[in-house]
Amino acid sequence: MTLLKLKRVYLPPVSRDGCRVLVDRMWPRGLTKKKAAVDHWLKDVAPSTKLRQWFGHDPEKWTEFRRRYTAELRANKTPVQALREILKSHATVTLLFGAHDEEHNQAMVLAAYLRRSLRN
Repeated sequence: MTLLKLKRVYLPPVSRDGCRVLVDRMWPRGLTKKKAAVDHWLKDVAPSTKLRQWFGHDPEKWTEFRRRYTAELRANKTPVQALREILKSHATVTLLFGAHDEEHNQAMVLAAYLRRSLRN
């Protein structure tokens, strides 16, 4: 079973990160590709631009954001399947996100979605 971790992309990479997968639609501001050390950038698995802009990282919208983003993930099978393939081929996968809020971001929702679907 793959160990699935979450981490801000702005934190320095370490070997314990395993395969580093950026799950943001936009590249993080001020970060070079070398410094980010991203193995895969799966922007299509990120929330739609419309949903991201609506959420605006407002914790009061968190419950509804999770519901809407989970619905997008269910409907967006190809990018989710690409991520599942990465999970199958690595012992550790770290989902990288740019948000400041480490508790209310798309990587949290995505990780929960993947963990649920891997159990089924």
